[in-house]
Amino acid sequence: MINLTVFVSGRGSNLKALYNFFDKKSNAPKIKFVVSDNPDCQAIDFAKSKKTDVFFISKKATSGKVSWSEAIRLLKKENIDLVILAGFLKKLPDEFVKAFENKIINIHPALLPSFGGKGMYGINVHKTVYESSAKVSGATVHFVNENYDEGKIIAQRCVDISDVKSPEEIADRVLKIEHELLPYVVSKFAEGKIKIENSRVIIE
Repeated sequence: MINLTVFVSGRGSNLKALYNFFDKKSNAPKIKFVVSDNPDCQAIDFAKSKKTDVFFISKKATSGKVSWSEAIRLLKKENIDLVILAGFLKKLPDEFVKAFENKIINIHPALLPSFGGKGMYGINVHKTVYESSAKVSGATVHFVNENYDEGKIIAQRCVDISDVKSPEEIADRVLKIEHELLPYVVSKFAEGKIKIENSRVIIE
């Protein structure tokens, strides 16, 4: 069993997908913490309903929030094997990325390396995809490095968007793919079947 921490900022639909996927499975990964920059996000309410420990993070420790350096110490102490960004909107500080090198993954609602970078999250991504007249979109799970959406790609899935009439339609289709792809990648990580070889990520 491996220990997970999930970072969230919004509804938490991918967090729910992880819980649903691993629920009642033997030797399933354990979500030890849910972390957020937003105390009012719906994902936190869901995490609390699952009796999962929650804490909030900011650049500097304040009342009710921990600093990034404190978060590093806490997660290291609790032997966190994988950090998952599931709709977390803040850029991780370099010190945090280096502390968990190749142990942080992100789910992005498009097919990287296209449609990524600063400001490319949520509906912003789908509007850009829609306006490009792309016929295919999808989701990407990638390792996190010091730059937005530039870490090595672990896995991707595509969805046909040739007939959509709005960015919201793209969002709905891609979200379904996200809910399948992220648990799949986490399960492979838990099984030790994700390797980096010759600058490429291999899933065994």
